Amino acid sequence: MDELRAIRRDLHAHPELGFEEHRTAGVIVDELSRLGIPHHKGVGRTGVVGVIKGRSNGGGRSVGLRADMDALPLLELTGLPYRSRFEGCMHACGHDGHVTMLLAAARHLQRTREFDGTVFLIFQPGEEGCGGGLAMVEDGLFERFPAAKVFALHNWPGLPQGVVSIPSGPVMAAADRIRIRIRGQGGHGGVAPHRTIDPVLVAGHVIVATHSIVSRNIDPLDAAAISLCAVQGGDTERGFAVIPEEVLLVGTARSLRPEVQDLIERRLRDSISSTAASFGATATIEYDRVLPMTVNSAEEARFAAEVSAELLGEDKVIAQPRPSLGGEDFAYMLQRRPGAYIHLGSGGDVGLHSPKFDFNDELIPIGGALLTRLAERALPLS
Repeated sequence: MDELRAIRRDLHAHPELGFEEHRTAGVIVDELSRLGIPHHKGVGRTGVVGVIKGRSNGGGRSVGLRADMDALPLLELTGLPYRSRFEGCMHACGHDGHVTMLLAAARHLQRTREFDGTVFLIFQPGEEGCGGGLAMVEDGLFERFPAAKVFALHNWPGLPQGVVSIPSGPVMAAADRIRIRIRGQGGHGGVAPHRTIDPVLVAGHVIVATHSIVSRNIDPLDAAAISLCAVQGGDTERGFAVIPEEVLLVGTARSLRPEVQDLIERRLRDSISSTAASFGATATIEYDRVLPMTVNSAEEARFAAEVSAELLGEDKVIAQPRPSLGGEDFAYMLQRRPGAYIHLGSGGDVGLHSPKFDFNDELIPIGGALLTRLAERALPLS
């Protein structure tokens, strides 16, 4: 634990954004080399894949274990002695811990080799909105490293420490990006507001209309969310009396079924254009489907739940797991291979993507053991 904790905290102190994880990849490569594990660099630009052969390979079976590597563009406010050395960049989602848990599993699997087949250790770059999972897949991940099934863990502050949630079917949402540009006619806000077409006023109505879509168009039994999270328009320092020509709204939509995703996009386009037109303004919308839904295959979700219960206890496996509306690009790997994405409870009161977040080091042996056992049970010795 002392060595693994030191690795995790070193990674925390030296965060790197998506596709910039050169030092992080170097730490991983150094550890794999020390363990005598063959590895391949530059998969999906900055990704690393390690290869561990079992005691035998009678059936030619294989499994992939994935950990994400990148950090977030966030100013850290933890005050920890190992806090980020790079202002405006921090590990606020626990990827430093995910890497360390997979390295912990690598140590045990390489030493014992109590399995039949091959384990691929997949260290993925660019998970935070950069499409690193897709980059690895398009770089021939499963052709070069033919894992028959794949598994991944993510620390989850919303669950008690050591508790796991493994839904069958959708586990994480489709994450879509919304950009709405409203154009009107600017002018003097004090002297002649009646001669303008005020895009700020239109934006207010668009915001209200947009935030009513889920409550009045989506079946209450379906999970969905739409949030407009940022507004830009005018000069906030000197333009207190100037109605601008244009306002930009930016936000996200989340859904767990393709039909709901289609409905959200359709209603957004109809609602926004008609709302703007009612004021004499125009509006355009860019709706980008950034991440697909992360969908666990039924057999692998059941298998992961069984392994978790065996290792952690039945009481540590949630009986009726719930999906999340967060986005996750492990989805691209699950589109190509059956597998499961597991939420591993970390406890604590600080959520992911908070400037005060820090990975719970007590999860390192738990996550490392769970990844190890998933591989051993998926590739049993005869």
